[in-house]
Amino acid sequence: MKHLFTAINRKKVLSIILLTVLINTQVSAQSATTETFSEKEVAKTLEILSADEMAGRQTFGPTIQLAAAFIADEFLKYRLQPLPGLTSHMQTFVMLNSKPLESSKVTIGTDAVSAQHIICQTGEKKLHITPASGYEVIRLNEGDNAMATFRSIRGKKGNVLVLMHSSHEPFFTRVKQNAAARMKSETSIVYVLTAQSTAETFDIKLDNEITELKLSNVAGMIPGKSKPDEYVIFSGHYDHIGIGKPNEKGDSIYNGANDDASGTTAVIMLAKHFASVGGNERTIIFTAFTAEEVGGFGSQYFSKQFDPAKVVAMFNIEMIGTDSKWGTNSAYITGYEKTNMGEILQKNLAGSQFQFHPDPYPEQQLFYRSDNATLARLGVPAHTISTSKMDIEPHYHKVSDEIGTLDTKNMTEIIRAIAISSKSIVNGKDTPTRVDTNQLNR
Repeated sequence: MKHLFTAINRKKVLSIILLTVLINTQVSAQSATTETFSEKEVAKTLEILSADEMAGRQTFGPTIQLAAAFIADEFLKYRLQPLPGLTSHMQTFVMLNSKPLESSKVTIGTDAVSAQHIICQTGEKKLHITPASGYEVIRLNEGDNAMATFRSIRGKKGNVLVLMHSSHEPFFTRVKQNAAARMKSETSIVYVLTAQSTAETFDIKLDNEITELKLSNVAGMIPGKSKPDEYVIFSGHYDHIGIGKPNEKGDSIYNGANDDASGTTAVIMLAKHFASVGGNERTIIFTAFTAEEVGGFGSQYFSKQFDPAKVVAMFNIEMIGTDSKWGTNSAYITGYEKTNMGEILQKNLAGSQFQFHPDPYPEQQLFYRSDNATLARLGVPAHTISTSKMDIEPHYHKVSDEIGTLDTKNMTEIIRAIAISSKSIVNGKDTPTRVDTNQLNR
């Protein structure tokens, strides 16, 4: 009887110990979730990234490396490891900058076009383009959506000629300041500003001066315990569009607080959170992309460094500084219907007030426009999380996109919701379905 009593008590003691450990683990996890998401720290990080001193974080601009260095220092602080094959958190790659020379001869219809009205993204010193050259011709006519056209070119595999109507000169100038570059070993894209964008005949002979330019994504990782070769990616882009003409208040800096210092801030905060929590079964990769605004080159390079079959999920975070069309405690997921990732995230948020919604702006094709697109086209459940009201966003790509226009309290709650909702994927319990690549254009 004594032995039986002792055995029973041992079982009770063991049960109490296990229960205590479980409770303490849950409390510890909840405390970590709460403590690692401080609105004060979110606001501080956002303020640094969107400060006037960053001069709009223009791709190829003089301050883009200041932003990269700050992000890298944050990753180092949280002891993230460099990606395989790298010795630092900088993932540097080379792009080719092409400048058409005055010796170039361009005729569109009957319109002779000077070199200053040409943007050439190529690695070729000489190009000769005619209707028989096999280039895809895209016509940006008067009244067309210039940004949508520019974004649609992303991911195209062939040579492209864009005939841009003269009425789009302000947009052309902005593209020329930011995007006269192309990654190595890729096809050519040529933009021509012309009054004859509808012309069927053209003869384009370009002499190009080619120089090499370096850009850097910033990336770090926390290796997984039991599934180190399965990757979960959290990303945002840290570049913006630099400095433009002064507005009526004399402000000329496009600070990009929402676009996308908010997403980059989220990535930094998530890196801190998961580094402090630990125990992730899958490898978590945190990356801040460069060159999103000029063609998504940073994410394109990044994506080529991975076997897409090993990427389980990608959380791309873009413009989360304002409340969504549903108000606070909500966000939308682009391409929601293409995988079951959104359902998994919402399941993990059961009992909370936070709600993920499908993208309410399908006509804008947001799923194909951000840094998730390259991996999504390869079948990865790669989605962008955003709150931006794309139909009425008052500060989008304007100098007024400053930290004072953002709700950092709501932004902090969104970051917390992403951490909680992604937990079962990070821990290897849930695996989102893949994107059906045959359905991408539907």
